[in-house]
Amino acid sequence: MRLLSDVGKRLSEATQDTIGEILEQCAERLAFFVGSRSAIVTLGAQGDGIPICAPGVEGPVGRITVEGLASETDIPDEEDRETLRIYLEWMGATIDRANRETERGRLLDALRDREKRLEDIVGRIFTAQEDERRRVSQELHDGVAQTATALARMIEGPGGADSPDMPAAERKRLAEIARELVTELRGVISGLRPTLLDDLGVEAAIGSLAQGLEKDGFTVSFDSSCVDAHMEPNVENALFRVAQEAISNIRKHCGGPCSVFIDLRLDGANADNGMKRFLRIRDTGVGLVNPVLSGEDSGNHIGIDVMKERMTAIGGRLDWSSGPKGGVTVTAFVPEGVSV
Repeated sequence: MRLLSDVGKRLSEATQDTIGEILEQCAERLAFFVGSRSAIVTLGAQGDGIPICAPGVEGPVGRITVEGLASETDIPDEEDRETLRIYLEWMGATIDRANRETERGRLLDALRDREKRLEDIVGRIFTAQEDERRRVSQELHDGVAQTATALARMIEGPGGADSPDMPAAERKRLAEIARELVTELRGVISGLRPTLLDDLGVEAAIGSLAQGLEKDGFTVSFDSSCVDAHMEPNVENALFRVAQEAISNIRKHCGGPCSVFIDLRLDGANADNGMKRFLRIRDTGVGLVNPVLSGEDSGNHIGIDVMKERMTAIGGRLDWSSGPKGGVTVTAFVPEGVSV
């Protein structure tokens, strides 16, 4: 019994790094127990020797070759044979546990590798999307917007005013339409790729979004602390797009003008939930039921998922919550490894 007690303790302590050594020691003790000089353990179902089986596992998980012992029936004493069976069963359970841990580790490594590849793919998709936005924005600015501006100036200019074929009221209305077209185009261009983001960085670009909310009647508090105006482009893009989506959701779902608080912390001075750098946008509107739980508003659900994917793609994360008394809070955390 002492043999089983000692061996059971040793086997229970076996780890991925020590199992080979411990199995060798157990084999030596087993050889000594049956009066043999040596014993060798091999892993796997194939091979010679006495099979080592594990509870609940079909087929042997290993084999043990004991000098002078072909099978357990060669042991004359029934109690010793039972001890051998228990001994081998415990060894089998330990081998099976190690096999499962090895397989679990392999699967986890494969899963981590898959997640990393997916993050890389998502990151490349977002980068390509930003490049395309920049290209379209530039083409609109250099083409259609310039043409619309020239049209407005021609209508409003001296030549347009002296035209005998067009009444003054009609010319005035055409000029208004042209100006509205220019304004709308500038809004589209800014939404696709704001020049502030390229020229002055994410702080100024998010500040511009805050000003847009104020023009729509919202009371906005924008508080920021940034070490530098510029961060890595992919991080700036992610933060700006999160802010853009969050503010768009405020306009759609808050129930009318309300107070909005925007905090941009990139200097590492204040930690929140273990993360020192973050963007938080909070409103005091009517709130929004979590679309993940309610199954409603699939469009908003997709918007939240896209925000989360953007932050995951740069190694950060995004938290979304709706308060019990209304209001929504979106917090985008920037990973520590990103240079600012």
